[in-house]
Amino acid sequence: MFEIEYKGANGLIVSSKKMSIVIDPKLSVAGLKDLSVKDAVELATEARFAINADDAKLVIEGPGEYGIADFDIRGIAAQRHLDTEADPKTSTIYRIEAGDIRIAVIGNIYEKLSEDQLEEIGMIDVLAIPVGGSGYTLDATGAATLTRQISPKVVIPVHYADDAIKYEVPQSEAEVFITELGAPVEEAPKLKLKGSSSLPATMTVYKLARS
Repeated sequence: MFEIEYKGANGLIVSSKKMSIVIDPKLSVAGLKDLSVKDAVELATEARFAINADDAKLVIEGPGEYGIADFDIRGIAAQRHLDTEADPKTSTIYRIEAGDIRIAVIGNIYEKLSEDQLEEIGMIDVLAIPVGGSGYTLDATGAATLTRQISPKVVIPVHYADDAIKYEVPQSEAEVFITELGAPVEEAPKLKLKGSSSLPATMTVYKLARS
C-alpha cells in the first residue's frame, strides 16, 4: 500500500511503508514552506525545485535509473515549457514503480513528447501533471492531450490556482483542466492505493486537497 499527498505547486509526497519520495520540495518558490526530506528520497523535476538536503536518503534531480527500498525510479530528460528545441533538456519526467503500480510525475515541460520519451514512460497507472498554464507550464488543453496519450487510470492535477500560493504568473483553476479532459472526478485528502486491483476501471481525476 502507498499514499500520495499534494502539498501545493508541483509538490507531492509518495509514501510506502518503507520509504517516502518528496517531489519538488522547494515550495518557497511559490510562497509556501519548503518540504522536509529528512530520511526520504528528494526528487526534483528541475534543479530549481530541489533543496539538496544533507539529511535526505537520496537526492535525484536528473535522468537515470535509481532503486531504493520498494521503489524503482527512472528519470527521463524533457524540454521545459519555456525552452526551445535548441536548449538543453533541463526538466526530468519520472517513472516510479511501487509494487504493481506505475506512477509518472511530470514537471513544467513542453507538451509534445517524442515517441522515445513516451516509450520510456511506458504504461502508467497514476499520472501527476501540472495544469495551470499561462505560458509557465502545461495549460488545460496541453495537459489533457498529454494525459490522453499516456492514458493512466488515475490523474492528479497539480500546479493550479490557489489563493495561498504565490506563483510567478497567474495559474488557471484545476476545473478548467478537468472540464477539458472530461473524466469523472473524485475529491480526497490523499490518494491511497493497495495495489493495481484498487485502481478505478476508467480514467478518473483525483483532485487532492493541499495538505
